[in-house]
Amino acid sequence: MKKQIIALSLGLMSVITFAQKKELRTAEKAIKKQQFNEALSAINSVTGMLADMDAKYKSKYYFLKGQALAGKSNYEGAAEAFNDLMSYEKEIGKNRYSKEAQPMLNDLVQKVSNLAINLYNKDKNYKEAAKQFYLTYKLSPKDTAFLYNAAVSASLAKDYDTSLEYYKELKNVGYTGIETQYLATNKASGEVENLGSKSNRDAMVKLGQYTNPTSKVSESKEAEIVKNIGYIYVNQGKTEEAITALKEARKSNPKDINLLLNEAQMYIKLKQMDKFGALMKEAVELDPTNPTLFFNLGVVNANENKEDEAIKYYKKAIELDPNYGDAYMNLAVAMLSKEKEIVEEMNKNLSNFKKYDELQEKQKELYRKALPFLEKADEISRSEDTVRTLLNIYDTLQMEDKANPLREVYKKMRSGN
Repeated sequence: MKKQIIALSLGLMSVITFAQKKELRTAEKAIKKQQFNEALSAINSVTGMLADMDAKYKSKYYFLKGQALAGKSNYEGAAEAFNDLMSYEKEIGKNRYSKEAQPMLNDLVQKVSNLAINLYNKDKNYKEAAKQFYLTYKLSPKDTAFLYNAAVSASLAKDYDTSLEYYKELKNVGYTGIETQYLATNKASGEVENLGSKSNRDAMVKLGQYTNPTSKVSESKEAEIVKNIGYIYVNQGKTEEAITALKEARKSNPKDINLLLNEAQMYIKLKQMDKFGALMKEAVELDPTNPTLFFNLGVVNANENKEDEAIKYYKKAIELDPNYGDAYMNLAVAMLSKEKEIVEEMNKNLSNFKKYDELQEKQKELYRKALPFLEKADEISRSEDTVRTLLNIYDTLQMEDKANPLREVYKKMRSGN
């Protein structure tokens, strides 16, 4: 009796195996004819038998399923099938279809990533670009840069919930964005280009198409990710969550100047300038040779009507960077802010000619002191503001030799020519 049961079981297994083989062969033929619906129908008919499927048929099942889904432009499903295939064959120690599947998977990744890049760069369709970047990441989870691109794109599309989800996922997978760039100079264009890999760069240099091979390690994006999470919370009106996110990040690395500056920028968005100023002072202690930090302290003090303090910080910024145009401009503006008191006094003494003349001379002396800084700001970076302010001062000081040529410049700037 036992022998009969065994024989019956073996016979049943033979029928099942035959059915699997037949359906997979049908799917294979349909794929060759690009009849992907028929292929999927045949593949789906044996899906319920997967648990007991013979190893060689199981590998073929995943391989054919990946091709059929790719043919239907179901790239995520196709990539999942190809990845299942590779994992399974690695598990059983037999490589039947993985070598064939890998270039197919690479091709899917390339198609979707190119679509995402075009949507981002050409079409400026950030919402759809975010979807495609995220799909590229799902197709190739080791390429976490695509997840970062998805987060940035979703944020630009103002889809803050999705962007926040992606940024949190980046934190969970430990993404830093640090990578080695293999650079060389293109002989034809003279431009420095990132050639992707060391082997590719070295080959291009050897062929004589590129020169000056160098390598560069990019900076970590961890601080930027935390900052962006904070900004998203601000845009969502979640102030406390924003501050908490940045403070928690700083606890883990209190001497990271970028994290500190990101928290400071957050307080600007929240219009909490007192806290911004306090963090700027802390930043100066961490990075005492950074002119931008002193410039920002100048702005904070100027906004609080502490002109003398502002002037001190602007001068320090200029000392550290003699070509800091904005610092020269702001320094002059801070100095000229004292003019308001003088003008008020002049208006009170319109009939007291002696007093009025003294105040007017005081006003001119203030202009003379601010003038060199304005001229330097205009020299470094000319704008309507610098030209207009200079014209006012030249006219007040009756410096017609300088005012007249500048008047023509200002006229052209105003007309857009």
